[in-house]
Amino acid sequence: MAHNKAVTGKPMDKPADPPFWQVKTLEEMTPSEWESLCDGCGRCCLNKLEEEETERIFYTDVACRLFDEGSCQCKDYPNRQATVEDCLQLTPEVVPVTPWLPPTCGYRLIAEGKDLYWWHPLVSGDPDTVHAAGVSVRGRVSGTEETISDEELEDHLCDWPMEVPKRARVRT
Repeated sequence: MAHNKAVTGKPMDKPADPPFWQVKTLEEMTPSEWESLCDGCGRCCLNKLEEEETERIFYTDVACRLFDEGSCQCKDYPNRQATVEDCLQLTPEVVPVTPWLPPTCGYRLIAEGKDLYWWHPLVSGDPDTVHAAGVSVRGRVSGTEETISDEELEDHLCDWPMEVPKRARVRT
């Protein structure tokens, strides 16, 4: 039973404000809020191939040369675009027109008017839930651009980066 002032004689607790990602658009977020939308999965750091005739995008299990598989983070995030020519900086304008963002991506979800999954660090409060839910690339990368040549990339095609793992769909 909910207690209110009429029943208990005490003032009611003020309901908590909804989290920023549920009330703000991508354009309205502060830089700190924007950066926190990244769940740290590393899927966007995987190399992708584009079929020229169809413009279809294919993921590989080969990571960017700056990717640290253990932490699932960039080894040189502030300078990544100067180092990696085709590193895409996500912005509110770029997110809606980037079809290869994984269906689990916080930026994509918010742009589509959806909520974050239970395992997202902003929801769970724990940066390791993205790994526990099987969403991150940890343990699934076969190498980096430094160890696998462009000619070998077709041998490393995979579908899982564009899928939502079963254990990530339902809170355990």
